[in-house]
Amino acid sequence: MHRSSSVALVCLLLSTPVLAVDGDKAQYVGGTIQSLKEKTDGRFITSDDKALSFAPSKGAAVQIPYEAITELEYGQKAGRRVAVGVLISPLALFSKKRNHYLTITYKDDAGKEQAGVFELGKDIVRTTLKILETRSHREIQYQDDEARKSIGGGKGK
Repeated sequence: MHRSSSVALVCLLLSTPVLAVDGDKAQYVGGTIQSLKEKTDGRFITSDDKALSFAPSKGAAVQIPYEAITELEYGQKAGRRVAVGVLISPLALFSKKRNHYLTITYKDDAGKEQAGVFELGKDIVRTTLKILETRSHREIQYQDDEARKSIGGGKGK
């Protein structure tokens, strides 16, 4: 009996997905933006040529005027995730997952420095960074060479 419950526990642990941001979404991880709570899921809206908007799944959107942005920083954190599924190769059981983090530093309406750290879904990383760099006239600062190379970025820090 103990053996079957141990096997069931291991199967449950191995099948539990590691939570990550969906490919086309973003998550506010933290920072000084008062109207957003940590771990707030949402979407970036980049269609306005004057301001970036983060539209949370619940609540009002936050707008950051491109001209108010003072710094943009991008980095990755590589971690391990457990693959979900019963019939998989033992080699594929653990796969590498990259988290994509964007830190936006800007001045609010009162001229006070603010910062927001966002995790980006893998499908929006390149376009979001390029739009932000182009519209804010700020060069992306990369946390390391691997982050810069992964998206074909510029000179780095």
